[in-house]
Amino acid sequence: MGAVLSQKGHLIAYFSKPFTKKLLTASTYVRELFAITSTVKKWRQYLLGHPFTIITNHRSLKDLLTQVIQTPEQYMYLACLMGFDYQIQYRSGAHNQAADALSRSPEYSASTFLILSVPYLTFLEELRHQLATHQQYCRQRQDILDSPATYPDFTIN
Repeated sequence: MGAVLSQKGHLIAYFSKPFTKKLLTASTYVRELFAITSTVKKWRQYLLGHPFTIITNHRSLKDLLTQVIQTPEQYMYLACLMGFDYQIQYRSGAHNQAADALSRSPEYSASTFLILSVPYLTFLEELRHQLATHQQYCRQRQDILDSPATYPDFTIN
């Protein structure tokens, strides 16, 4: 299975992992559900409290939230997704190339398969923008820059 985490068109992380022997014999529907729940668990810290979209190449999962749950496996997997604010969209494998490529990667042993994931955090950029328009902060900052001896407990880096 393979998954890509992105935000505003920027890739944040990749996740790829082979299925167990038991899952290899399971239906495609169950494998896709497993892939979705495993990925959401892996990236839980990024997703909790934020709406997100799951894009899958399995058409029947598009209606996961509105279809009748018929098997214990469905209950188990859907319980893992409770508490998250998500929607599911279908995108064919040809248009979902990054995740599709990851799911078809050759198997490597754990010691040779390295994954680098670098979060793209927007918090500091947003904070800088907010502070740049905050009058009291701008005044205080300028006072410190003009006479640093008056403010010995403050430095600006």
